[in-house]
Amino acid sequence: MDKQKYGTERPHLLFCLGVLGLLGCVSLISATLIGPYFVPNHNWVADTISDLAAGEGEIIMDVGLYGFAIGLMATALAASHAHLGNVGWSVGILSLAALAASVIIVGARNEYGDGDSDGVVIHIYLVYGLGIFFLLAPLGMASGAGCHASWAKVACFVLAGLWAVAAPVFFFLPTGIDGLYERALGGIACAFVILLSVIFIQRARQARGEKS
Repeated sequence: MDKQKYGTERPHLLFCLGVLGLLGCVSLISATLIGPYFVPNHNWVADTISDLAAGEGEIIMDVGLYGFAIGLMATALAASHAHLGNVGWSVGILSLAALAASVIIVGARNEYGDGDSDGVVIHIYLVYGLGIFFLLAPLGMASGAGCHASWAKVACFVLAGLWAVAAPVFFFLPTGIDGLYERALGGIACAFVILLSVIFIQRARQARGEKS
């Protein structure tokens, strides 16, 4: 592990932000699992997460999305405080912030590219943004994560590779299975946030140990 910057890091801040990142993932996963029970005739395989965030029972998925957005922003703040890289790490921080904003907009707007003509249709552009930034973040932060631990760098590249291969396929899937596939993509996204959160929690504990 890289210990050269522990002295400048605030362990309690890093720990709290890392925990918020984990709770954000718990929020999204819980809403995805619970939401279908409050949506009549919901199909886990065919219906997407976006379908859960519109119509009856939408509040459950909306809360899950907002919670995940808070987790993303907390992770961005932690990464800014414990800056482990150069330009790439900074790109990752900005990507995390952009992801948080995008997820909030997805939850706030009940428009999901379903032919709704009321107002400007932006859902597809938000989806494109999520696809791009969830690739840029792990790629940009891989080197810095490696300064903490070699396994973290490998994990970033693995998750980026999985995302780069899997995400574009979503746009070509039949609607009969895209819901299940989207949940798998959500799992990759959560895995990256969990990875960063674990890094920051570990650094918080290490910094606390050095200062005690």
